[in-house]
Amino acid sequence: MLTFDNRFLRELPGDPERSNVSRQVFGACWSPVDPTPVTAPRLLAHSREVAAALDLDEQAMAAPELLAALAGNGRLPGMATYASCYGGHQFGQWAGQLGDGRAILLGEVINHQGQRFELQLKGAGPTPYSRRADGRAVLRSSIREFLCSEAMHHLGVPTTRALSLVGTGETVIRDMFYDGHPVAEPGAVVCRVAPSFTRFGHFELLAARGDRALLQRLVEFTLARDFPERVAAGPANDLAAWFREICERTARLMVHWMRVGFVHGVMNTDNMSILGLTIDYGPYGWVDNFDPGWTPNTTDASTRRYCFARQPAIALWNLERLAEALAMLMPEPGELADALEHYGEVYAHEFRAAYAAKLGLERWQDDDVDLLEDLYGLMHRAEIDMTEFFRSLASLDIGQPSVEVVQESFYRPDLRQRFAGDLLQWLQRYAARLRQEGLPADRRAARMNAANPRYVLRNYLAQQAIDLAEQGDLRRVDDLLEILRRPYDEQPGREAFSTKRPDWARHRAGCSMLSCSS
Repeated sequence: MLTFDNRFLRELPGDPERSNVSRQVFGACWSPVDPTPVTAPRLLAHSREVAAALDLDEQAMAAPELLAALAGNGRLPGMATYASCYGGHQFGQWAGQLGDGRAILLGEVINHQGQRFELQLKGAGPTPYSRRADGRAVLRSSIREFLCSEAMHHLGVPTTRALSLVGTGETVIRDMFYDGHPVAEPGAVVCRVAPSFTRFGHFELLAARGDRALLQRLVEFTLARDFPERVAAGPANDLAAWFREICERTARLMVHWMRVGFVHGVMNTDNMSILGLTIDYGPYGWVDNFDPGWTPNTTDASTRRYCFARQPAIALWNLERLAEALAMLMPEPGELADALEHYGEVYAHEFRAAYAAKLGLERWQDDDVDLLEDLYGLMHRAEIDMTEFFRSLASLDIGQPSVEVVQESFYRPDLRQRFAGDLLQWLQRYAARLRQEGLPADRRAARMNAANPRYVLRNYLAQQAIDLAEQGDLRRVDDLLEILRRPYDEQPGREAFSTKRPDWARHRAGCSMLSCSS
């Protein structure tokens, strides 16, 4: 059914201790651990695209033995289960060993094209890295991760994927807002899929412990398995060049987040992928009424360290922490500083290209920075919806610009009236800029609609799906999965899924801010 080739286990040292008790793990990159079986597993949803990438057809997805594996109740031939060891900086502070506290890897699968994927269960029980936690996940967070993984992929954002969502038939006790009111919630397990789940924190922990030999070994393994093109490059394949590529990938990822209005919410270094993928979907969200300082994470409400506007700077800060770890292996650590400067250059170049497309411009000019900054300031003051505004902007008549074309993007009628004049002045400036280029209206609209999604996984949409799923109705999950497969297309009859956040969701739990409790 699946062909396993568990190279991570084969080539890197494991924890000799096999008991599943919380502990510090030294001199090892992973610990063997078995998932904890559940009482009544049920496949609630799956991604047909991810299944196909793993050579699984619909018949295979319905097989009892696969369901058992995806629930943590059984193993397929060749499967070897383990949790990996890493550390990280959390909210700017070194947290020491963290590791896969509720994620258990099932091994590495090779498909018929020779592509390698790691499979990982989230919510399948405790591991040696769970500390005081139970290793489980609730249905609400599992639905959010399952849907967002696939939504981001179809938006064109680098991301880990999700194969399946399995209900456990059990409940999990969670205090959603850490306010002393725990409740029993339905449990679930998500199977996450990625070429690699290696994080910045894998390297940070070994450097912090002074384990130079194992750090060198992990770097060499990561290059060989996850960056084979660099190994093939021969002598030019040095550590500084590899780190430069990590910086490039991370810069491009940040541009994608800023392009679609995505806020991760928990940009700790243990949540940063070495491949430049979006990883670990916790209290994420999409910007509704435009606010550069918005964060979906209640834990971050006071400092807003991980708010929308700060994400590119935080990514650089995280790369600096990775550079400090890799410097242990560098005779000339200054070369890493050059790569960090390259991050800024790549980010600026890619951001200009992305926003030229969002605005329907073929060539970005220096003055366009002022045009965009003025727009963002106006959108913030007027509480304009980011997704709705940019999508509607493609319909602007540049010969006779009117506020009417974007009027649905306002959240408050009083602010629409108050800022209509300012917005019209901006639209007139914007129209004049478009006339400079002379791009035909149909080509401009097509360019903009390919960059500005009609459908994103707004928090309130995910919460509606969760509310129904907790009552046993998965139809909304299925609807969203289908709609989000074509986020840039107009989908007649699906207009209700593209509307901006309703008033009832402005301050509702799960629709405005979320916690890390899942």
